[in-house]
Amino acid sequence: MKIAQKLKIALDETRILVLGAQILLGFQLRGAFQELYSQLPAPSRYLNGLALLLMVLTLALLILPGTYHRMVEQGNASGRVHTLTDKAATIALLPFLVSLAIDVGITGERIFGATGGIAAGAAVGVVAVLFWYAIEIWRKRSTGEAERAMTKRQQGVSEQTGLHEKIDQMLTEARVILPGAQALLGFQLAIVLTQAFDRLPSSVKVVHGAALLFVALSIVLLMAPAAYHRIVFKGEDSEEFLRIGGRFVSYSTIPLALGLAADVFVVGTKIVPSELASALVATAVLALLLGLWHGLPWIARWRRNGARLQLGTQSP
Repeated sequence: MKIAQKLKIALDETRILVLGAQILLGFQLRGAFQELYSQLPAPSRYLNGLALLLMVLTLALLILPGTYHRMVEQGNASGRVHTLTDKAATIALLPFLVSLAIDVGITGERIFGATGGIAAGAAVGVVAVLFWYAIEIWRKRSTGEAERAMTKRQQGVSEQTGLHEKIDQMLTEARVILPGAQALLGFQLAIVLTQAFDRLPSSVKVVHGAALLFVALSIVLLMAPAAYHRIVFKGEDSEEFLRIGGRFVSYSTIPLALGLAADVFVVGTKIVPSELASALVATAVLALLLGLWHGLPWIARWRRNGARLQLGTQSP
């Protein structure tokens, strides 16, 4: 199978994970502003905060391959991007399943009591490990060797991807990012009408307002390529559309990172009484998101350009 085809399938699989992650992200953010949240035991509130951070890590890993693909490979399909997409999704499932187990445990505690909640969360975690890791590792011993060998041989290969495939992959990468932004914006709009939000300090409300504007900007940028393609080119493939659309998608992750980190701070003030602690965690989240989505790709791009320049100077 061509690398471009493999990459498209990998991106589609990543989008499935993001669609599942957006549900948990919405619950974790919105739960802190529900009427009975304050009645949860302190350990449950702290676990909810941990689940939120794990889900942020999950989203960061799932969105990383798309930004790397555009910034480093210039939209061309390569074995490196396919391998990165595969590894990012495999690693992201681990914080995903822990976050899922925690959330089921918290809700189960309200229904079945403390013991029942722990049992429910543990059961979901075990089932997730079974279906996401154990079965695959077991089957890997007896099947798929030829396919894995082919993928391994393609790791250092880079294909000159056609324009249509590049556009298709760019739009898929936008669809990978969009569900997370949607979940965040839905939370931001909904909590403004709650009593819990009304009781927040004015400074925290301002931070939330800024976060809302950042995420709204991110969604506007993510939806802009489709409008540009439809109105300017009537759906026809164009190098200009690929270039402009790719920039819109890449730039959208900057306000998304700012908005997500800001609302981690807002939710953190509902979990712990210290705004300083919440601010430190939010700063770490922002550094993680910008580091993975922009810092890592820029470093890889700089190193590759430096290596090419060195080869050029050494050639006769």
